[in-house]
Amino acid sequence: MTQFEVRNELITNEKLDDLEELGRKQSSESSTSSTESEPLDGGRRAWATAFGSFLVQFCGYGYLNSFGVYEDFYTRIYLTNQPPSAISWIGALNSFLVANLTLISGLLYDRGWFYQLMVVGSSLQALSLFMLSFAKPGQFYLIFMVQGVLSGIGMGLMYGPSMAVISQHFSKRRTLIMALVASGSPLGAIIHPIMLNHLLNGTVGFARGVRASAGLVSALLLIACLFMRTRVLSTSTPSASYSAVARKCSREVPFILMTAGILLCQIGILFPVFYLQLDSIKHGIDVHFSFYTLVIMNAACVIGRCTAGIIAAYSGLLNLTIASTLACSALIISMIALTKISSVIVIGIAYGYVYGVYIAALVPLVTVLTPDLSELGARMGICFAFTSFGGLLGGPISGALLSSQYRWLIPSLFSGFICLTGSSIFVVMRLIIYPRR
Repeated sequence: MTQFEVRNELITNEKLDDLEELGRKQSSESSTSSTESEPLDGGRRAWATAFGSFLVQFCGYGYLNSFGVYEDFYTRIYLTNQPPSAISWIGALNSFLVANLTLISGLLYDRGWFYQLMVVGSSLQALSLFMLSFAKPGQFYLIFMVQGVLSGIGMGLMYGPSMAVISQHFSKRRTLIMALVASGSPLGAIIHPIMLNHLLNGTVGFARGVRASAGLVSALLLIACLFMRTRVLSTSTPSASYSAVARKCSREVPFILMTAGILLCQIGILFPVFYLQLDSIKHGIDVHFSFYTLVIMNAACVIGRCTAGIIAAYSGLLNLTIASTLACSALIISMIALTKISSVIVIGIAYGYVYGVYIAALVPLVTVLTPDLSELGARMGICFAFTSFGGLLGGPISGALLSSQYRWLIPSLFSGFICLTGSSIFVVMRLIIYPRR
């Protein structure tokens, strides 16, 4: 072999070595980037984020589901110049804003505004409660704007992003972790009513009682903001636009029926949540026991949410939704017979359980009717934007039917039968879907 050939061979081997080294670097970089783009399914940051999201649910929907305490206190003591229907608009608008603002907060979350949404939302909720403590008896419009509007905006900015951020940290255990995070809502609806009833109706009074509640909520939301963190994820497909998904949904009969069924159920299904405590007190049941009616109902709601997934595996998700809404309508109508402590306990436990099952089935039901999961967020936003009008109208309509004479028969029958109508739409939906399959 000549000297020239040896030199060429050495140069070629050096180039091959360089290419192999470059390939190893690129492979290492690509594996690192893919690792960073995939949820780790655990870790300190992931569990801290899950705990922070749990606290957001505890202070968000957990506090909202305690509005029955305020409804009772405002009706009997603080806003006696207003009928129950007007007072119920406070909680109804609060619930409406939480659901509808998910359309806005979801888009902002997709664009990387998670931390801003958490800080602004938690600040608004804490500010609304502190401002509420300065309201005087009879100042309905101030309470309406502060507790109904300002608090609803704060909760609405946090609710959707606090649940969506879980998907960045968990993959295989995502459903389980989301269920645990969502349990913060009924758990908060157990703790907050006990605290509020003892503060508002005790020696503390409204102003200092609401400030103490605001202090607790503010501290928990501060911890949540400090704990929650996001991860940079690379998405291979762009998120679907609301207009494109809305056009698809408008041509799908099962999706339309599902939305209509949930809308009708929402009109009647919140009647016990708003009025069970007031109903118990007005029927002469011990006041101190009546303060725990919402606690009993929400404790059963926790069990219902946790067992819904197990039952759905055997019965089917749509069948479970039909059964739970039928049971809710029957129990709402049975509130006519509420006269003793035993009847309050039975109705509270039974209704809390089936109501928890119904709530737990809503998001999976939307998922089942979503053929392309990249559209799931948009479909959920569209569905809940329509169905939130049911929660907005249900409480005030029931309050108007109840009137200042407290005629419990009429609102109980109305709420029960409107919920039964929604259940019948789910039955029609089942008759359409199953023959196709």
